[in-house]
Amino acid sequence: MTPDVRDRADRPARLESRNGVGGGTIPESAWNRALHLIDQADEVALVCHVTPDGDALGSMLAVAFVLRSMGKRVAASFGDRPFEVPRLLRFLPGQEMLVPPEEFPAAPELVISFDSSTFERLGPLSDNTARAREVIVVDHHPSNAGFGTLALIDAKAAATAMLAEQLIYRLGGRLDRDIATCLYAGLVTDTGSFRHSSTTPAVHQMAARLVATGLRTDEIARELWDRSPFGYLKVLSAALDRVMLEGGLVWTYVTRVDRAAYGLPYAELEGIIDIVRRTDEAEVAVVLKEDDQGAWQVSTRSKGTADVAAACAALGGGGHHNAAGYTSHATVEETMAAFKRELGMA
Repeated sequence: MTPDVRDRADRPARLESRNGVGGGTIPESAWNRALHLIDQADEVALVCHVTPDGDALGSMLAVAFVLRSMGKRVAASFGDRPFEVPRLLRFLPGQEMLVPPEEFPAAPELVISFDSSTFERLGPLSDNTARAREVIVVDHHPSNAGFGTLALIDAKAAATAMLAEQLIYRLGGRLDRDIATCLYAGLVTDTGSFRHSSTTPAVHQMAARLVATGLRTDEIARELWDRSPFGYLKVLSAALDRVMLEGGLVWTYVTRVDRAAYGLPYAELEGIIDIVRRTDEAEVAVVLKEDDQGAWQVSTRSKGTADVAAACAALGGGGHHNAAGYTSHATVEETMAAFKRELGMA
């Protein structure tokens, strides 16, 4: 039986004192409204952004587990075609709850969106989401203006997974190893394995709760960061061979042709930015990655002084102060010229 919302009215206060889980900047009225919408829905459609990272997919699957245990029909998806979970995330449990975009409800009763700052980031599923009666947006991006009908957005949260954990507790759920594995993947992905400045005491407290379920942090780390096909090394070599250092900016690009030579999927390119940004002489790092449709997906990183989120937002994207991105349909040269102008480096 689904718990009554009234029975959970004082749950957040108890959780804050016992588990270090608080409401952050999200008002209690928003949390209560979310609980009411979920209680009333027979089917809940879950969606995250295209080419999902650990935070997007992990948060979505963790909440899906709890909704399923409540007796809800669950359809979880993301708008990639072909519909494939990125290889680095195929260890996550719960993937039997995923459905391809063509099987996602056309006009859902209730949608919960995870880790997406705009409708556009949902790709082909943006239309389905726009037709939903209610859309709960669970996100931590400062650039998110709240595109749904209910915003559970906290820009101070280090990861959407932190908000997903709060929602799980408020729904009456409890952590088990599967749920914790999904949430932990989200937490370590968006904190750079606890290296980013967003790593607060609350982040470590949440990690402790998750690890206490018995998950293997070493196995998760190996899946996320210590595996790659041989072709990745070849493509990385090509990217590093053409890398440029211009003042305080280091940048490079990867083409479809680079990847095709070794059969490397686009999703395998995620880690290149973390290698390029190590450059001591650069404050900002940029990697342009050509996707399968020929668009450039632009990943940017800052060491703290430059606000790459503002530059990316001006170009149609968004993200965080030190990590952001956008999509460009211009040439490499035009894309970099536009970014440098927005960053004040032209």
